[in-house]
Amino acid sequence: MPELYRIPLGEWVDRLVDWLTANLTGFFDIVSDVLAWSVSHLEDLLLLPPALVLTTLLALFAWWIRGRGFAVFTFLAFALIESMNLWERSMSTLSLVLVASSIAVAVGLPVGIAAARNETVSTTVRPVLDFMQTMPAFVYLIPAIFFFGIGQVPGVVSTLVFSMPPAVRLTELGIRQVDEEVVEAGEAFGATPRQILTKVQIPLALPTIMAGVNQVIMLALSMVVIAGIVGAGGLGGAVFIAITRLNVGLGFEGGLAVVILAIFLDRVTSALSDRATLYKHT
Repeated sequence: MPELYRIPLGEWVDRLVDWLTANLTGFFDIVSDVLAWSVSHLEDLLLLPPALVLTTLLALFAWWIRGRGFAVFTFLAFALIESMNLWERSMSTLSLVLVASSIAVAVGLPVGIAAARNETVSTTVRPVLDFMQTMPAFVYLIPAIFFFGIGQVPGVVSTLVFSMPPAVRLTELGIRQVDEEVVEAGEAFGATPRQILTKVQIPLALPTIMAGVNQVIMLALSMVVIAGIVGAGGLGGAVFIAITRLNVGLGFEGGLAVVILAIFLDRVTSALSDRATLYKHT
């Protein structure tokens, strides 16, 4: 039985990566410097106050945004992180997640808006998002190492790519779900397309958009442990060390700290989404 011709897709991808590495070194250096500067300065800012002071500030913020119960949880949970001697690693992870998530949202929102307003853009973007979401997360680390070396930057880049799709998808979904009659009413009153977008569609789609932001942050946190393999440090580094040493205790502590950060960020973004929903109905 004749064999099918093998398409050398892997070789083509290798050549593309080699070409990009050889011809866009300056661009990758600039991106690396910007990301490294952003993560390191945010980490320095988070580590500037003593752990107990920042824990208290976070608890007060939790009280303001969600209530006393969440404030108590926040104080006890972050105090537990400090008691496990994982405070610096947790702040490193938090800074990496916040930088990656911010960029993912900043890029994803305009793309989602464009996809909602243009069918050609939507048709083009959808398979790209499918590829980004279904590709195994470990695969993103390989080109990231080629382009940016070892450290936090490839961790940020791989986390950014992995976590961006929900921002695009839910932004597009939220805007498409806005009642056409509301849009037509705005047009009848002489509103420009820009005014309809900023004054009608985005405010009404805000709860769905915030749900997308929540998913971006959760996916970013899930990628952090994998990013620890390429030297991103933080809690991912602690978990990776625990795996290599078969240290169950350290692995559990690192995983628990990731869970605490995930719960805190999830409840904060959920509270913001609830406020957006309340704003929508007022």
